[in-house]
Amino acid sequence: MKVLVVGANGQIGKHVVQLLMENSEYSVRAFLRTEQQVQQFTHLGVEAVIGNLEGSVVEIAETINGCDAVIFTAGSGGHTGADKTLLIDLDGAVKVMEAAEKVGATRFIMVSALQAHNRNNWNEKIKPYYVAKHYADRALIQSNLTYTIIRPGGLLNEPGTGKVTIGENLDRGFIAREDVAKTIVTVLNEKNTFLKAFDLVSGNTPIIDAVKQI
Repeated sequence: MKVLVVGANGQIGKHVVQLLMENSEYSVRAFLRTEQQVQQFTHLGVEAVIGNLEGSVVEIAETINGCDAVIFTAGSGGHTGADKTLLIDLDGAVKVMEAAEKVGATRFIMVSALQAHNRNNWNEKIKPYYVAKHYADRALIQSNLTYTIIRPGGLLNEPGTGKVTIGENLDRGFIAREDVAKTIVTVLNEKNTFLKAFDLVSGNTPIIDAVKQI
């Protein structure tokens, strides 16, 4: 399976790319913003393309063409305004979905946010981000793609434990970015995760076992 990682230069994306490279089931293509990033990934032996989430669906489709799956880990970042959140986390995500459908990359993994599906539990401090995630997730559910939506809790840069808690409605919690990446790669070929969405925080269950219980 050939997998496009959108947001490959991000903190979760880098972990995902590394895990895919280590797994003989997959080949990986990195979707990046700059030529400098492309050179860095190419130097590591990763196929890389420049993509713009504010570009057209046709342009984005060209970066996906030839891939079987898309992992969307991109985000506008915490230092941008609500306008970029709207353009990247919502419209950019939806354009990637449309582009994936256009070229037949039917498997789609979305990295969302804990409780994005439940308006009553949104973090008021970053409400525009939750709005973007909520409606991007809804667009994915309504698409023709074989999706899995992963809604992680607060993200940490500490080493992963390899153990998580997965559920439909989890209390607020945290999780290492490394464990989010491991969960993403684990669900790629797990058919019981197809057309499913779930919250994800650190826990006591090995990732592979937690995924199989979905």
